[in-house]
Amino acid sequence: MKDNVKGGALTEVTFYILLSLYCPRHGYAVMQFIEEKTNGRLTLGAGTLYGALNTLLKKGWIAPKDASEPGKHKIKRKKEYLITSLGKEIAEKELCRLKKLVITAEEIITLS
Repeated sequence: MKDNVKGGALTEVTFYILLSLYCPRHGYAVMQFIEEKTNGRLTLGAGTLYGALNTLLKKGWIAPKDASEPGKHKIKRKKEYLITSLGKEIAEKELCRLKKLVITAEEIITLS
């Protein structure tokens, strides 16, 4: 997963993973979210997804959602993830970059 944070450019998969985790989701739900939002254009295999999630965890862009709640029995559940404040900052910068890209492309294409 090559993301150029200095330039603000994220891979499309990274951007969609971050977007998917604005609410808590487990891995399979992330895969479904991405496939649904891209109308099937992007589909992730489990290995690709979990590799990406581990990278994002290491960068501090996402975090595991604490599944332990007081008064609840410990039940093994699917691990859920949630975007962090740093991850939101990265996603917002990418959105800004993409908006500028679209504006520039529209200007060039409509002038042709």
